[in-house]
Amino acid sequence: MPGSDWSPIELTPGLPPERADVVIVGGGVVGWSIAYWLKMKARVRDGLRVLVVEKDPTYSQASTVLSCGGIRQQFSLKENIMLSLFSAHFMKNINNHLCVVNEDPVDLQFNHSGYLFLASEKSAHIMEENYRTQRYVGAKVALLSPSQLKERFPWMNTEGVALASLGLENEGWFDPWSLLNALRRKAVSMGVYQCFGEVTGFKCAANLAETTDGEVLNVQRIKYVNVRMPNSLEYQPVECAVVVNAAGANSGKIASMLGIGLGPKESVSGVPLPVEPRKRFVYVVHCPDGPGLDTPFLIDYSGVYCRREGLGGNYITGIFFQMKHFALTVHLFQVSNAWAGFYDYNTFDQNGIIGLHPLVPNMYFATGFSGHGLQQSPAVGLAVAELILDGGYKTIDLSALDLKRILLQEPILESNIV
Repeated sequence: MPGSDWSPIELTPGLPPERADVVIVGGGVVGWSIAYWLKMKARVRDGLRVLVVEKDPTYSQASTVLSCGGIRQQFSLKENIMLSLFSAHFMKNINNHLCVVNEDPVDLQFNHSGYLFLASEKSAHIMEENYRTQRYVGAKVALLSPSQLKERFPWMNTEGVALASLGLENEGWFDPWSLLNALRRKAVSMGVYQCFGEVTGFKCAANLAETTDGEVLNVQRIKYVNVRMPNSLEYQPVECAVVVNAAGANSGKIASMLGIGLGPKESVSGVPLPVEPRKRFVYVVHCPDGPGLDTPFLIDYSGVYCRREGLGGNYITGIFFQMKHFALTVHLFQVSNAWAGFYDYNTFDQNGIIGLHPLVPNMYFATGFSGHGLQQSPAVGLAVAELILDGGYKTIDLSALDLKRILLQEPILESNIV
């Protein structure tokens, strides 16, 4: 849970440096992953000056640490499958990547129970299509009939279930707080600067450009990022070459500071970044006679999810009163805790937005993952670092997630959104 054993006082939040090559707005797991991979690719400790700016020193409202910590490859889009496959392998070998000399090894408390998706008669054909895509890309999943499901999980109520899909490898859940701290600790050890403050604006150099349609565009290149210190009216301008908008649920607000979405409705500048905070509630329910170690991360065909939390008969769910696929009476479930967090919800197509904006040629976006940012963060961090330092993707081709699709009104839809 946020606020557990890590004190932000140890991070010497002070003023940011006056200059940085790359300023990352957002110190969540995506932001720190980008910082880590930038330094890994640069190889020289002081060869690339990277600054991460985070406005919440306690992380008490951070989407990263308020999530359920799941990772899966059961998606319909190959890009999402590849992102999560890469991240799963990264987490399996976490100490090969994120160990720090004279520090304790990283323990993500990874539970490998896998995801179990349930489909009705109406949605079974979609599950079969997704299964073929997942297997083609390399995910280890299996389809189960209702009888096979009941045999494997005797506690399951299979009424209304026509088909199920079970993740066999590289799926489960882990501690988000541990991943965030591990990335942060490693990046700082490599020379990444960090600052607790709020980005309040940008100073830009502007140029006019004309499109083939005759539209005149105001193209801005960021020169300075203004960072306001906590509990103060003062701000520190940071000169920079590149900015990364990894502000999660607040990334739309950051984009609007540059005029994105504020122009004429039918123009390029009139298209906003379609990312907004979307509140999601998480409940911890107690059921002493509930299923044990073999309990997967269960998602039924209505989108309701549930997973085991520890070994004390506790379960995490989004809608606690609809756990109908547990063959138990509802009154046995008692709510013992609850919290709420925010998705960086992409209202356009619920998929991540990665890449440059044509009106701000030195601002990269890594946002809008709609609940998948945590599990995909190791791969997203590498992808953004490749864009910045190599000029293109080298490991996973994420061109389909480019911001251009939003400007062209061409959504790419993911059918397995939870």
